[in-house]
Amino acid sequence: MRMDDIDRRMLAELQEHGRLTVTELADRVRLTAAPCHRRLRELERTGVIAGYRAVLDPAAVGLGFEALVSVTLDRGDAGTVAAFEAAVAEVLEVRHAERLFGDPDYLLRVVAPDLNDYAALRDYKLATLPGVQRITSTIVMKRIVDNRPLPLPGTRSRRTRSATATPGRRRTSSAGRRA
Repeated sequence: MRMDDIDRRMLAELQEHGRLTVTELADRVRLTAAPCHRRLRELERTGVIAGYRAVLDPAAVGLGFEALVSVTLDRGDAGTVAAFEAAVAEVLEVRHAERLFGDPDYLLRVVAPDLNDYAALRDYKLATLPGVQRITSTIVMKRIVDNRPLPLPGTRSRRTRSATATPGRRRTSSAGRRA
């Protein structure tokens, strides 16, 4: 789908505020509701907008332990790769799974209630997945950047705009005094 600046502004707004009504979205991108709604439906129909969901705090729902898990397979043939990928997709505690070039073969982000539950997950689920040769776990101490919106060309998030003062220059208030 070919997108223009209005489509990108709509997407930027929705990434930051996914529960906007069509009327609110139209106002923010300076359209009337009908053309905004048509554009929104087209972005959904073509798969540019893949879905809508609530973003949960893992700790608030009892899944505050996170680990990054590097997985190396014993073979790289198509059958082993397909079997591993199908099986890892069934492990509900795996939040992200990415196939990598080089070593390791995969990087997983997994959640668990605590270290003991993670140890059981590692030993009884992850280590028994098809083709696994080696697993290395790294415990996440703190998430610094999480669920950041995509940096769409031609748009800047509200967070970015307020943080881009010219280096070495002080901003002035509306009354002309230095802030």
